Amino acid sequence: MAARAANLAFAIFCRQLSVFDDGPLPMTGPELKQLRQDLGDAIGRSLSTADMAKLCGLETSNGADTIRRWEVTGPGGTAAELLRILAMASDRHAILENFNIFDRFNIHEKDRPARREAFREMMRDEVRRRLG
Repeated sequence: MAARAANLAFAIFCRQLSVFDDGPLPMTGPELKQLRQDLGDAIGRSLSTADMAKLCGLETSNGADTIRRWEVTGPGGTAAELLRILAMASDRHAILENFNIFDRFNIHEKDRPARREAFREMMRDEVRRRLG
């Protein structure tokens, strides 16, 4: 049930890509570099700039160059929002408030860690799926 709710939440927010009430949170170049490392650690393999371009839905012809540029300037707009969503696959990144369905009164405290881990595993699967 938790996985189904997490899948639904992910689908809704990825379609809207309007996760943040005050507009997209900026992401710096160094944060993007760290995210590439963290996502690679989460799925068990290192990610190239071309892999990050796939995750962002960039064209294969110049996507890696765009990621290299963003690793200096930082991504903006919907790319930053999408990356912050996918960052939840890593234990090093917080689960965004809009996705935090685990701290509700109807979820027993003893069940919360397992549900968070199931959610993170679903996010890791999403990263792997996007990479092909």
